[in-house]
Amino acid sequence: MKIRFSGGLPYMLASTLFFSGMNLLIKTVSHLPTAELVFVRCGIALLICIAELKNRNVSLTGKNKGLLFARGLFGTIAVFTFFYSLSGLPLGTAVTIQYLSPIFTSILAIFMLRENIRWPQWLFYLISFSGVYWMQGESASGKDFLLIALGLFSAFCSGLAYNTVRKLSGLEDPVVVVLHFQILGTLAGAFFCIFKWVTPSATDWLCLSGIGLLTYLGQKNLTLALQKEKIGDISIFNYLGIAYALVFGYFFFGEIPDKRAFAGIALVLTGVILNFIYIKNNQNKNAALS
Repeated sequence: MKIRFSGGLPYMLASTLFFSGMNLLIKTVSHLPTAELVFVRCGIALLICIAELKNRNVSLTGKNKGLLFARGLFGTIAVFTFFYSLSGLPLGTAVTIQYLSPIFTSILAIFMLRENIRWPQWLFYLISFSGVYWMQGESASGKDFLLIALGLFSAFCSGLAYNTVRKLSGLEDPVVVVLHFQILGTLAGAFFCIFKWVTPSATDWLCLSGIGLLTYLGQKNLTLALQKEKIGDISIFNYLGIAYALVFGYFFFGEIPDKRAFAGIALVLTGVILNFIYIKNNQNKNAALS
């Protein structure tokens, strides 16, 4: 199976590393309210986006305002729900659930991008979703179920956001796309901070600053990857984030997944990898026939 990339792979690998560092810092300051984390995260990234676009003399408004707003809205909802689930679930579990987003992306692409899904792919998706069910455990509490459900909803909204980014490919500057996400995230976070605010410590501010910077770097590289490469070609490399999460969770938080959790993670990865191999085999067959 020969796989060719048009330049998006380095950006996806960089994005995965930056987002993994961001998730580690978010977990570190998870004692702060979710809205506060979103506000600072998006606010710092927003300032960086504005500075870069001003330096390059690129318009901040963009031309496709409807799509830009949709990308920002879906992304903001995904961030809120992911941050909340991350605050109560082990790092590896929360990240694994979030990484179901490529599956939602593929399913939603049927309606948003007119792409087709063959019947074996539905089987692979079922394998991945069964992994999430297995991870929850037989003795999971009601709060655990809520956190897992929110994680799934976050992945669904991420799928909507990623398809919107694909629609914007070639239409908008990548940083403009990132900017509109940060605008909505900052406004939503600021609104909910009115109801609850906890003054961060000096260490918290250092972590929050890192979260903002890594958010910008991760979003910029992800946008470049999605605009340079087909989602199906590079989404598999995004799953390096699960390995990072398990390692970080063990070394920084002492989180050791039990056998059930490992089995669930293995099922999620199995479904995704099988789907990736199936897509590439079909692409190679079609290329040989053309």
